[in-house]
Parts: sequence; C-alpha cells; structure tokens
Amino acid sequence: MNSVTTAAAVQYRLKEWAEQIRECQNRPAGMSVVDWCASHGITKANYYYRLHRVRQTCLENLPPEASTQQIVPVNTCLLQQETQSGNGIQQGLSVSVNGFSVHVTESTPMPLLATVLKVVRDAQ
Repeated sequence: MNSVTTAAAVQYRLKEWAEQIRECQNRPAGMSVVDWCASHGITKANYYYRLHRVRQTCLENLPPEASTQQIVPVNTCLLQQETQSGNGIQQGLSVSVNGFSVHVTESTPMPLLATVLKVVRDAQ
C-alpha cells in the first residue's frame, strides 16, 4: 500500500470513529459508555483510544491562530450568574473542559486562568 492509500484509509477510519463518538455522546440518558460500547461491539478501551485519536487529529488540524488564543473573551454580564457552593452562593462562571471544572469570578487573575486552561486543554 502506498502512502496516499494509507492516508486515505486513516482519514476514512477517523471519520468513522468521529461518527461513533458523536453517537455515543448522544446516547440515551442513563446509558453508560460501557453499555453503549457493548451494544456497538467495541470495548471501552477501544472507544477511548478512538476518542483520543480523533481529538488529537482535530487539534493537529486547528488553524495556527486558533491555537495561539489562550483566553476566550467573556461578557461580564455572564459572570453575574449565581452558583451554589459549600459556603453559600458565589457569583461567577463555571467552565467545564475535558472533564475538569473551573469556577471563575471577576477576581480570578487572568494569568492564573490562562495557565489552568492550558493545563486542562493539554491533559489527556
């Protein structure tokens, strides 16, 4: 097999995997990933391997300007959302990325937020 055929096969496989991941993420409420995988004939480990490869490919194909932006601007009116915490009500914005949650307030130092988001983004 030549490199063009191999590249085409990899792209085809990644498209199939991306569709499977979309299907799994849209599975019925209450159905676990393990149950979804079993019903589709793949192992949980194989599903997460495919998820990793699809994410990796997406990140590699981001335009250069997308990877240099570290902070997404947020309108300050969104920071007025109230959230419950152990100590009562806190104002701020909760952000969830890659299974990690970060609570941001107006007093959160932007360099700290940028560092945390970079670590979360790179966590795999």
